[in-house]
Amino acid sequence: MIVIPAIDLKEGRCVRLVQGRMDQESVYSEDPVQMAIHWESKGAERLHVVDLNGAVTGQPVHRSLIEEITRSIRIPVEVGGGIRDIETIEHYLSSGVRWVILGTVAFQNPGLLREACARFPEKIILSLDAKKGKVAIQGWNEIVSLEMGEMVKRFEGVSLSAIIFTDVERDGTGTGVNWELTRALAQVTPTPVIASGGISRVEEIKHLKELEPLGVIGVIVGRALYTGQVALEEALRVAKNRDA
Repeated sequence: MIVIPAIDLKEGRCVRLVQGRMDQESVYSEDPVQMAIHWESKGAERLHVVDLNGAVTGQPVHRSLIEEITRSIRIPVEVGGGIRDIETIEHYLSSGVRWVILGTVAFQNPGLLREACARFPEKIILSLDAKKGKVAIQGWNEIVSLEMGEMVKRFEGVSLSAIIFTDVERDGTGTGVNWELTRALAQVTPTPVIASGGISRVEEIKHLKELEPLGVIGVIVGRALYTGQVALEEALRVAKNRDA
């Protein structure tokens, strides 16, 4: 299992939100590039970067900053937030981003996600964000009447790299990842699943490892890394060794 540090970008800074609320932010760095370099130096094998302003506006806001992050580190980067067309996907991938994350557009325009997967196989990640099992879009500001299982079925047979599953109500709260819903999702899709939202203790990563046989390949950790509740080096040891 891989542990993926999160860098959320808002107005050029590295922040963490509570339940995706833009008015509930904690600023952890004025220099996201240096933060990316820091996580790489601590052993991170992959980085999760989200353009929060882009997710709300529906178009990339931090494109140049994301490109600078990608150039500054050697580990692969996955990027989401405000990506709504093929041109933006192609631009990010050609600039060094390894994976592009699609969320809102996958609901609003499923044909675009299928086209992206056909043109860029194994380079597209579906972001499945949910609140009480219902899909959340537009930077989590809108809950739609679609069960997450139905959303996954829309893309059966599509060449996705992974699905990132986030329980919106737990994200940034430190109340623990939604283990039950993560398991339920992994059981209904052959696509690898990455858990996200609410990790606060290394023990939760050890618990998530029980879902590896179902296809849960990683976990994204944000606030807990920045507050020191979780040390990345320890989290990596636990993720690699069940008995750590």
